[in-house]
Amino acid sequence: MTAMAPTRIEPDLSFLLDHTSHVLRTRMAAELAEIGLTARMHCVLVHALEEERTQAQLAEIGDMDKTTMVVTVDALEKAGLAERRPSTTDRRARIIAVTEAGAAVAGRSQEIVDGVHESALAALPEEERTVLLRALNRLATGHLATPVESPTPARRARQRG
Repeated sequence: MTAMAPTRIEPDLSFLLDHTSHVLRTRMAAELAEIGLTARMHCVLVHALEEERTQAQLAEIGDMDKTTMVVTVDALEKAGLAERRPSTTDRRARIIAVTEAGAAVAGRSQEIVDGVHESALAALPEEERTVLLRALNRLATGHLATPVESPTPARRARQRG
């Protein structure tokens, strides 16, 4: 005799969040690719424009390991969108500076990111959008703000912005 699967009482929140996040990332990747960027490149450009930041600071913001960050900045430099420069406040540090061309591309990429987000939210009635965003923000800054240490690390998304 085959065992019966347990009856699910609650919706599978993990699946819902993971699936919608995956689809959103694929849409974002496709749209950003049209202007020659990846989501990581977008993240670095936008956050490097906000203030003077080192490669390590930008890696932390974008949740990238050192190798991924180096590859991302190398690609931005090769495209003429950013460059490594000495910091104006700490002569020991090097920052990622966005070029004029990079600033223009960052403006366009932010429009793309905002458009992808708006398109996703447009599938919901206005009142549900507000509730969804408030609830997700509350989870992300509250109960689900900090990952739990585990002997077997969970795979996690790398893009934050």
